[in-house]
Amino acid sequence: MPLLINPQKKDLGGFSVSRIIPSVKQKMVGPFVFIDHMGPAHFPAGHGVNVRPHPHIGLATITYLLEGNILHRDSLGNIQEICPGDVNWMTAGKGIVHSERETLETRGSDHKLNGLQCWVALPKDKTEIEPSFLHINRMKLPYIHRERVMMRLIAGDAYGYTSPIKTYSPMFYLDVITEAGAEIARPCSDSETACYVISGKVQIGEEIYEAGQFVILQDEQSICTLENSRYFLLGGEKFTKAPMLRWNFVAYSQEKLKEAEQRWVEGKFPSIPGDDNEFIPLPE
Repeated sequence: MPLLINPQKKDLGGFSVSRIIPSVKQKMVGPFVFIDHMGPAHFPAGHGVNVRPHPHIGLATITYLLEGNILHRDSLGNIQEICPGDVNWMTAGKGIVHSERETLETRGSDHKLNGLQCWVALPKDKTEIEPSFLHINRMKLPYIHRERVMMRLIAGDAYGYTSPIKTYSPMFYLDVITEAGAEIARPCSDSETACYVISGKVQIGEEIYEAGQFVILQDEQSICTLENSRYFLLGGEKFTKAPMLRWNFVAYSQEKLKEAEQRWVEGKFPSIPGDDNEFIPLPE
């Protein structure tokens, strides 16, 4: 029987996110160690997303939007607005700093935000690699068409297709839209697999799931659509050793986590060119 996780709502001041994993039921799925559903939110003119500079180590972030726009800036000097369907893939490696804000054009009028923010753990032998950043326009991502099915492969490998996003362990991440009556096979039968329902209603095994529910498949090998739906499929090869997660850091030892915290407190992470006047302090 599939494992159901109901996300926990968290208020970020002005809008809420649904924290999916980690949860008490499941710490990670494949390499995914953190998944937040941002919104759906509506902002009046003059308000919006304003996440100050903060650090990461030991992971790669994936930002994927259904609605709205976010302006990414990082300590490598990258400035990139992400639009719905595009992918921001930022590899933190041994350390990077980034901010998530908005352009004047976005902030200047009523606007929406709806999307997923995911963290992918790097394998232990990749945690000290150099940080990097890659932006892929949605038109360069593989589209997969089946009867009553349209999918976009965001990252990894699935159904014989490969995303241009370079991953560090076997994984997949798909945006799926299906019509009622459609049935699709599990992307990788031997990988950990989860389905997050955005809209509509699907059946996995004998159970029925609807919008806002995150389901981890067990032996089930297909997803059936009961009414027109949109959902994400994600997962990958199970990690033999799960990393530790504290604040924005992922590592395989407490020492590495403490070292990263101390580096941030002492101002030893690189700064963001043009966005270095403020920062998020280390939580107490």
